[in-house]
Amino acid sequence: MQVLKRSVDRLIEPQILFPLTALLLLAGVWAMTFGIARVRHSAAEQAAAASSAELLDTYEAQVVRALRDIDQTMNLVKFWHERESGRRGLAELKDHGLLPSDLLFVVSVSDAAGTIVDSTRPLHEESVAGRDYFQGQLGKETFFVGQAAGDAGAQMHFSRRLNGPAGAFDGIVMVAVDAAYFVSGYETSISGEDGLLGLLGEDGMYRVRRSGERVSYGEAADPAVALAARDPAAVEPVMARGGPDGVRRWVRTRELYGFPIVAVVGLGVDEQLAGAVLDTRTYVWRAALASVLIVVLSALLGRLSWQLARSRLREREASLANAEHAEYLAYHDGLTGLPNRSMFSKLLNQAISEARRYERSLAVAFLDLDRFKQINDSLGHEAGDQLLQEVAVRLRGCVRDSDTVARLGGDEFVVLLPELGRREDAARVAEKILAVVARPFTLMGQEFRVTVSIGISSYPEDGRDEQTLTKNADIAMYQAKEGGKNNFQFYAVARNVNTLERLTLEASLRHALARGEFHLLYQAKRDIVSGRVTGMEALLRWQHPDLGVVVPEQFLTVAEESGLIVPIGRWVLKTACLQNVAWQRRGLPPLCIAVNLTARQFYDEALIADICAILESTGMEAHLLELEFTEALLIHRVEDTLRILTALKALRIRIAIDNFGTGYSLLATLQKFPLDTVKIDRSLIRDITGPAHETALANAIIAIGKSLSLTVVAQGVETRDQAEYLRTHACDELQGFYFERPLAAEESTKLLLGQSPEITYMGERLGLSAV
Repeated sequence: MQVLKRSVDRLIEPQILFPLTALLLLAGVWAMTFGIARVRHSAAEQAAAASSAELLDTYEAQVVRALRDIDQTMNLVKFWHERESGRRGLAELKDHGLLPSDLLFVVSVSDAAGTIVDSTRPLHEESVAGRDYFQGQLGKETFFVGQAAGDAGAQMHFSRRLNGPAGAFDGIVMVAVDAAYFVSGYETSISGEDGLLGLLGEDGMYRVRRSGERVSYGEAADPAVALAARDPAAVEPVMARGGPDGVRRWVRTRELYGFPIVAVVGLGVDEQLAGAVLDTRTYVWRAALASVLIVVLSALLGRLSWQLARSRLREREASLANAEHAEYLAYHDGLTGLPNRSMFSKLLNQAISEARRYERSLAVAFLDLDRFKQINDSLGHEAGDQLLQEVAVRLRGCVRDSDTVARLGGDEFVVLLPELGRREDAARVAEKILAVVARPFTLMGQEFRVTVSIGISSYPEDGRDEQTLTKNADIAMYQAKEGGKNNFQFYAVARNVNTLERLTLEASLRHALARGEFHLLYQAKRDIVSGRVTGMEALLRWQHPDLGVVVPEQFLTVAEESGLIVPIGRWVLKTACLQNVAWQRRGLPPLCIAVNLTARQFYDEALIADICAILESTGMEAHLLELEFTEALLIHRVEDTLRILTALKALRIRIAIDNFGTGYSLLATLQKFPLDTVKIDRSLIRDITGPAHETALANAIIAIGKSLSLTVVAQGVETRDQAEYLRTHACDELQGFYFERPLAAEESTKLLLGQSPEITYMGERLGLSAV
């Protein structure tokens, strides 16, 4: 981080920033310059392409017109020769004005042996039997274009077959034309000195070719030109470098309809781009001048440019960082790096579409870590985060590359298994996940084990859309938890009833406090010697409008897991304190009242502040409040537990450890914490009058409590024998149905008002008996 900061600080120094700014501006000027040059170059190329297309159209029209005249002349002679009235000479046709002028076209006729028998102009040769235009007519009747040969004054010969009365070969009619006639339309003002006009035969040889003032015959065409000539779909110009001059040209070709010849036109590349090159040079000179001005202006603007550039740089960096961070958070979990709910939803919808299209199956496995909140509450959120990260790594190692592991939030994960072959495949994956998660984790230097509950839903059996599949997998997960946790369950409609009841219970619980559906009962604690009530324990009850009385075992777990226990706990604490103050205002002696705290309440950051506020608002003295919690809190998060207990003791609040003796901690741990009361678990009281080994633990708790000056309270006393045993073993206080059940506030008030000072032993003078 420091290296980055030093680099940034170095970069914004004037001696670096000013040259850099000038460099960027220069880069922009030159980029624009070359950009304009490229545009100008492209425009020149487009203009050349358009010009060559227009030139080809004109050239085609000229050549086709001449070839049609030639073909018409040969067809006329052929018709004249082959008609039934016999032969007539060319002179007769010429006299009738049916032949073109022999200044340009020389018409000749040969017999079957190739001997010239008639001509409009005397010829130097008497036989054409060896010429290509004669040989080409022997096997078929066609319009044939002969190859021009020679230098200046070379002629092109065109021929057609003459047939006798029986259709046998009877010679040819030929038209000889000066080859240069076909390129006489070359205009330097249009085509330039490096342009091209030419006629190309089917054999890839030019019959005539002109570039500038140079006319040539019988040259082979450039391969690119020959290829384009054979492609009837070719409409764009090709780049060709051919001929003795080696000039680069854009060349267009077109096969002349009805004639075995291809018209070729070309424009010199360098010649056509000369204007663009000249403009580019001008742009470069202007860019050079602008560069000088930029350097001068950059030096003059100095500090202003530096400040502006630095501000914009910061804004761009912040905007880019925010955009990247937002994009990452939109589709990934920040803690584990797994896909989040949004990404999983998209992937699941895509997988459902593919499964529907290809008639495949898929499965959704919903995972929830068992007792994860205890890890958070006992070791802290840092350990919880470490656990989630390690679980994510293990889950990724359990699935295929095509599968998806996502974190939905909290300790909930979900696995998408596409292209599922059988239901057993999902079961095998679930078993593998159970095994790898069950391996020990090392958190905060200690070894811990956690388990996971898995619910599985399948497409299409358990749902055909994303919402149904995830909901049913979630329901199956709760079914796995209800089945003892650390297992997996496939979704089943029949088992869904209990899960829906739990969800309904949680929904009702969220509104119970606002609707006033909670109330408290109070159970007395009695002194074992005098039998007098020494304190009351507040017990929460829920009167559901539809379900009636809901016992704590049914709703406290839901409240703890959902976090609703915190506001409910505040209400219980305040209500109990108000009731205690009300008893004192009735003239009753000060009485200690006990309130139970769950782990979620105990480690809530606002616990101390809430207690202080409640004591102040109700007016109850702090030493009359006793807070109870289970001994499980003594073995986790020892430092946090000791800190919280010390803060409570500083307020003079009494501390009681509830349900002690269930095996979570050693008795020796009692001396580490500032406790006032230890309450023996009712499971130990139940068998206290049995064999000696059954009572040893209860006796040990009483003895240790006495040695530590703690008040020892026995819970769940239901018989006289239990009470008598505890009295003889010096237990301090008793609590249970042997005296009374938990009572409402009004009945508890009557109980307290009815106490007599003469009562000496366990309620006998009160007329109380076991319920």
